[in-house]
Amino acid sequence: MALRHAFVDLGPLRTVPVYRRLWFGQTASGFGSQMTLIAVLFQVWEATGSAVWTGAVGMAQALPLMVFGLFAGSLVDRHDRRRLYLIAMSGQAFCAVLLAVQAFFLDLPVLWLLGIVALQGCFSATGAPAARTFLPLLLAPEQLAAGLALTRIGFQGAMLTGPAVGGLILGAWGVGACYAVDAVTFCVALWGAVGLPATTSSGGRPGVRGVLDGLAFLVRAPMVRAALLTDLAATVLSMPISLFPLINAERFGNDPRTLGLFLSAMAVGGVVASVLSGVFTRRARQGVVMLVGATAWGAALTAFALAPDPWLGLACLVVAGAADTMSVVARSTIIQLSTPNAMLGRVSAAEQIVGQGGPQVGNLRGGLVAAATTGTVALVSGGLACVALVMLIGAVTPGLRRFRV
Repeated sequence: MALRHAFVDLGPLRTVPVYRRLWFGQTASGFGSQMTLIAVLFQVWEATGSAVWTGAVGMAQALPLMVFGLFAGSLVDRHDRRRLYLIAMSGQAFCAVLLAVQAFFLDLPVLWLLGIVALQGCFSATGAPAARTFLPLLLAPEQLAAGLALTRIGFQGAMLTGPAVGGLILGAWGVGACYAVDAVTFCVALWGAVGLPATTSSGGRPGVRGVLDGLAFLVRAPMVRAALLTDLAATVLSMPISLFPLINAERFGNDPRTLGLFLSAMAVGGVVASVLSGVFTRRARQGVVMLVGATAWGAALTAFALAPDPWLGLACLVVAGAADTMSVVARSTIIQLSTPNAMLGRVSAAEQIVGQGGPQVGNLRGGLVAAATTGTVALVSGGLACVALVMLIGAVTPGLRRFRV
């Protein structure tokens, strides 16, 4: 393969103006959201001095998705997705303005602050699955993996730069300035929605019946089911984040400098894989790419847990981050190409719930196993279990190995 084919495929950005605007809008809003996260955590900590309350910030963001996610997906399938996306972005912008107003002019109790965060999460629970449904409409099937890789780069860029810039703005002008910037980035997201195609109702059933129809589809669609199970195998069984402090203490002398590099190493791996995503997005067999990526994730984390040297451990985490990006891009490609348009909102909502809920359960699993054994045992057992389950999923789903774009 020529070297230029190894780098990320920029074709969707060059050739599809509507996708280009959507990408810039989503990247901008993701950047602003990361700034708001830092600002909310700082404001809650300043008000309470309690790690319990700062932990509640994550719950305020996650609960709307967990509770309303599938219902929001059903709503997306029954109404014009462009209109819902615009409403969701406008709602999130309004919440950012509320956060800015309370920071500049009011002294709201923490519960009210978390209530605004939860309201913003409700809008996000609708906007995110709506946004996921546009890519199959905007891009040709052979461009979809490249488009998802570019979306991944935007997400990772926001994760890397948003908190750092937010910290600088926070120190210079306070939390209100972070919220104000977030509101502006949602306006950029609204601009990014210009030209998105209007969609008609799929005619799905409303309410709980529509949700049950979506769940029934997940059960009977082998490609989608296998893709979601692969994600759960990787996150629930071998999510390492909660184990990092313990592993650092057990194996690397509890050096805080080493601990700080763990997450950075995974992020570096993800960014490198995204930049070189042409290696796997230009390959037609995305099912194989997903299985290889998920297997490499579990194997790399197992090697990290057993690494005798911190630099070797960091190298393993770089590999894990790259493998995660491979698996995520391939999984989303498989799901979107295997889902009929009438079900895409509900399936996208389910993918989002799995993608955000799985790591939380995985971190809890790791902590419980480590409490009963050691951090090393918890991570090694989880990594090996991930590899075994992913191989089993590939073995019992032959269509996944043959899946071609």
